[in-house]
Amino acid sequence: QVQLVESGGGLVQAGGSLRLSCAASERTFRTNAMGWFRQSPGKEREFVAAISWKDGETYLSESVQGRFTISRDNAKHTVYLQMNSLKAEDTAVYYCAAQNTQTKGVCCTGDLYAYWGQGTQVTVSS
Repeated sequence: QVQLVESGGGLVQAGGSLRLSCAASERTFRTNAMGWFRQSPGKEREFVAAISWKDGETYLSESVQGRFTISRDNAKHTVYLQMNSLKAEDTAVYYCAAQNTQTKGVCCTGDLYAYWGQGTQVTVSS
């Protein structure tokens, strides 16, 4: 079973930046896409961003467009989420997710993703 290991969360002031990383534990890991979701207390998990492993096409939720960027390093089996101009409402636990190779479609619901990380806390102070 592949493990997804996230890093890069923390506390930042509004307007600041953070970069999240997520690495798959197995070198032989193959996926169609990886993405990020987030969940804040009392709210449902929501889609943030996703990237196709084959062609690099990216998908971003409207709430983060223009502020967040998703990228990948295929050789390192790693996906990144660069978060700029952070707002208090971005505060959440951020989860990395990966598809298996049989899934069709990349965006934008959690049921498309078979593997999940443990989550990393992002707190934005206003």
